Amino acid sequence: MNKLKVLSNGIIRENPVLVLILGTCPALAVSTQASNAIGMGIAAMIVLVCSNVAISALRNVIPDNVRIPCYIVLIAGFVTIVQMLVQAYAPVIDEQLGIFLPLIVVNCIILGRAEMFANKNTVGAAALDGIGMGLGFMLALLVMASIREIFGSGTWFGMEIPVLIDHNISILTLAPGGFFVYGLLIALINKMTNGKASKNAEKGCMGCPAAAACGKLEDGGEKEVKL
Repeated sequence: MNKLKVLSNGIIRENPVLVLILGTCPALAVSTQASNAIGMGIAAMIVLVCSNVAISALRNVIPDNVRIPCYIVLIAGFVTIVQMLVQAYAPVIDEQLGIFLPLIVVNCIILGRAEMFANKNTVGAAALDGIGMGLGFMLALLVMASIREIFGSGTWFGMEIPVLIDHNISILTLAPGGFFVYGLLIALINKMTNGKASKNAEKGCMGCPAAAACGKLEDGGEKEVKL
């Protein structure tokens, strides 16, 4: 696969937040301020790259029937390292992100890329995929957070914006405002790609990181499961 395509896929064509609709919970929760979006985006990107590289390097060593638990252990190790570094060097960001920083362990984006890409490709390609998906995640969060902070609080990265500081739409900083902005951005991406982006998200069981483990995939396709 073309290296540039692997790197750029996660930015728009397969953006994890706006196209694949993964990582919705942290995206809505931390996108109230642009600084939070940058902090979460960088942390998630580091974990994505490290876990992708490690899983790709060990893909022939990890037993197939326990690969998901192994992935989670590896991801948890990298998340712990990142969390300790953030606590040591950026305590303000750690306080703002709160529980959502350690919850990167169960972020669908991380586990999804491990299962769908890293364990099927080389270390170099896995690293590029991690960077691309991490950039896409961070950019989506930054755009959402910028809109919500500018129009909801009248600030941007904590700097007050004239007029908007006194005439803001405070509901944008709340959950309903987050869903509203999220929906607008998804619609905008679909419009920009003429609906092709939404088709990328329609992968059925193939888009689920645990699909192979639950028995719904066989020989690369879906099979009927009798209850």
